[in-house]
Amino acid sequence: MGTFKKDDHFNKRLSSRLRLNRRVKYLFFFATTIGVLVLAMLLTDIIGKSIGWLDIDFLTNYASRNPEDAGVYAAIVGSLYLLAVTVPVSLTIGIGTAIYLEEYAPKNRFTRFVQTNISNLASVPSIVFGLMGLTVFVRALGLGRSVLAAGLTMSLLALPVIVITTQEAIRAVPAHLREASYGMGATKWQTIRKVVIPVATPGILTGTILAISRIIGETAPLIVLGIPVFVAFLPTSVMDTFTTLPMQIYNWTSRPQEEFQHVAAAGIVVLLVILLMLNAVAILVRNKMQKKY
Repeated sequence: MGTFKKDDHFNKRLSSRLRLNRRVKYLFFFATTIGVLVLAMLLTDIIGKSIGWLDIDFLTNYASRNPEDAGVYAAIVGSLYLLAVTVPVSLTIGIGTAIYLEEYAPKNRFTRFVQTNISNLASVPSIVFGLMGLTVFVRALGLGRSVLAAGLTMSLLALPVIVITTQEAIRAVPAHLREASYGMGATKWQTIRKVVIPVATPGILTGTILAISRIIGETAPLIVLGIPVFVAFLPTSVMDTFTTLPMQIYNWTSRPQEEFQHVAAAGIVVLLVILLMLNAVAILVRNKMQKKY
């Protein structure tokens, strides 16, 4: 009799867990469906408004007070200039910081303090980085409203994400690969350069994708820096004034004319396409590295 009671109790607990599992699965499916529906509605609305406004002239024209003549050429070039400054700076400092913290830094209170602050910086509102950039780069260093000042500010914004994801990628490298390298007589730096970094590259690229996605869509730090929203010329160096696609879209959405809402929708489509193209390139490189290592 005792055995039957135990089996009955076990079956009841198993059935209860299976029911709970099904309910949780349906809850997650419902949440995912809501998110996909909202995204589909937004994309449908944006693409619908952009029809008739998104053409070659829109991509090659400069900003204009006339919605029929407005374009995103200067904003696209400005966004690419911003990425050209931000990505090398943030990757160099971010990956270097992650390597030092994981491979060289002693495990003490100071290291834990630095690690905690890096993790906290990842959740700091972007406008705080804009205030820091305004104080340090624009005013203290006298860089003005230039590509360089904005790029350095955006690098601060991207650094926490890159450092954290790079650290996780380095930790995920199997220990036996390091041991095999040391066993072949390699030094610590040779092991890091020839073994750890190549194997961790897919994870590092994941952090880079996240950082680029955040950088290219940010407006709050640029507004704080005083980056103009109306620019009818191209930057020729990192010390020139510029604008970006999000700033240009922000300017159009604040206009009272209804036509500018359609122009803004066309700008959003262009921004999404550029973002998807950049992410696609990074994903292809990451997948290639995953197959190689």
